[in-house]
Amino acid sequence: MSNNWNTTLYQDKHAFVWQYGEDLLQLLNPQPRELILDLGCGTGQLTEKIAQAGAEVMGIDNAATMIEKARQNYPHIQFNVADATNFQVAQLCDAVFSNAVLHWVKPPEKAIASIYQALKPGGRFVAEFGGKGNVKAIATALENAIASLGIPEPKTRNPWYYPSIGEYATLLEQQGFDVIYANLRDRPTPLADKAAGLANWIDMFAGTFFIGLSAEQKSQVIRQVEQQLKPTRYQDETWIADYRRIRILAIKL
Repeated sequence: MSNNWNTTLYQDKHAFVWQYGEDLLQLLNPQPRELILDLGCGTGQLTEKIAQAGAEVMGIDNAATMIEKARQNYPHIQFNVADATNFQVAQLCDAVFSNAVLHWVKPPEKAIASIYQALKPGGRFVAEFGGKGNVKAIATALENAIASLGIPEPKTRNPWYYPSIGEYATLLEQQGFDVIYANLRDRPTPLADKAAGLANWIDMFAGTFFIGLSAEQKSQVIRQVEQQLKPTRYQDETWIADYRRIRILAIKL
């Protein structure tokens, strides 16, 4: 996962990342005086909503640019730079919350181990992230376009981890969680900025596909992806990303 997030592009053009996460807070159901960790807090919008429920909340993210912006946005909340695979907490939490983050984290077992050790016994882990088949059309189009340039093994450039319910629930159970709710659903997601929406999305989230490519090659790939996807993913002058989301509620035994 890149540490060089463009926070302006993230906040201005990709607000759906936290806006879609707001109903995940209902599953979290934060209570006054609970200690809650927001794992991969980004620029802090959902962290602030947890705080508004009366919980004591802290946010961590491995991108220093995100943490800097979160501190500017919400100076009354504690935000720190930390990695999902090896973070530690000074005080055990009632809940760990994570929205739109864990599909960036490999290996997933390390993140699960860190989450488990951060929770009190009986503490809950509530998360939503990309599930099996998420942005499959976009990823396939990127891989095809890069392969057409003669670049070998474009699939290895794919940075994401999109598990099925069975895969992820098994990993959680192996480390001592009781999975009490799991859901995988399609969530077609309109992208901002009309005709520029897909290019903006690729620029924001798919940078690893372009490592070692020239600016002209990148532009060529994006144009080819747009041409390939336009018949199916462009409606009413808006790009629709083929999101699928996995949602989890698990309890530390």
